[in-house]
Amino acid sequence: MSIIKPIAMTLGEPGGIGPELALKAWLSRKDHVLPPFFILSPKTIMDQTIESLGLRVKTKVINEVSQTGKFFEDALPVFEISGTAQDIKHGTASSKTASIVIDSITHAVNLTRSGTASAVVTNPIQKSALYQAGFKHPGHTEFLAELSGPGTIPVMMLANSQLRVVPMTIHIALSEVPKQLTSEMIKQLVRITSKSLQRDFGLEKPRLAIAGLNPHAGEDGSMGDEEIRIMRPAIKALQNDGFDVVGPLPADTMFHAEARANYDVALCPYHDQALIPVKTLDFHGGVNVTLGLPFIRTSPDHGTALDIAGKGIARPDSLIAAIKMAAEMAHKRVAGNAASQGA
Repeated sequence: MSIIKPIAMTLGEPGGIGPELALKAWLSRKDHVLPPFFILSPKTIMDQTIESLGLRVKTKVINEVSQTGKFFEDALPVFEISGTAQDIKHGTASSKTASIVIDSITHAVNLTRSGTASAVVTNPIQKSALYQAGFKHPGHTEFLAELSGPGTIPVMMLANSQLRVVPMTIHIALSEVPKQLTSEMIKQLVRITSKSLQRDFGLEKPRLAIAGLNPHAGEDGSMGDEEIRIMRPAIKALQNDGFDVVGPLPADTMFHAEARANYDVALCPYHDQALIPVKTLDFHGGVNVTLGLPFIRTSPDHGTALDIAGKGIARPDSLIAAIKMAAEMAHKRVAGNAASQGA
């Protein structure tokens, strides 16, 4: 696939599987027809990973992003940031490398926002190590939102070839979900998701399905009234505004093949309700997409996997899927911008 600019890939946690995945993705570039990408990292970290795992990969330091395409066929382009590999041990996350992790993300975002790169693909970070170094954000997504500027409302979407899901609430206790679920939240999430699916996925009128919170979507209030009090008014208002949205639907019948054919994305009140079906359908090919940012961001749908880091057995499937999805989104966005300018 041809895109105008290369993709900026972040290093992620250096002691995790991120460097290994980046190298293995580059090794698979021809098999998967991957677009040119570069990684923001000290070259020593990538070379240390190559040596320790015995990978047949070359790296090439680039001074300008525009050099990515020139070297991509023969070497993984490395946009070098400051730092060394001396504090890195495979399988261990250290606060000593936090500045490298944060700099990699910051530079990737800046390069993408400036138009030098087309998208950001992030490797997993180890939040506990960053917290020890003074990192103040709950996670990756919140940091990206801050880098995007005031007023940015990020929305997490998980996607694979068979299903897209948006969890309305994420990392909170299940008992807290009914307290945080509001009509305004639902309307906001639908608006952001619908706009993103139009702009970055080429869906002219996205079809959105909303899962109920309770079993059987509350069964007319006999098993909880959140569907009646909170969800139905929001859905009705959205329908009146022209959105193609249905629900609340019983979650236990939403995810078989025939049901999935009726919508483009499912919005689910809580984390596991969304993530269990998408990971069951394609565990290794899932992609984490952040909607609502002023730039494209995708990520593999897994963590740093410290338990297998440095063993050479990490699978790059999800990172490869994230690269491909970022490229597809960038292509749609460029095509959409060209169409709007020509109109």
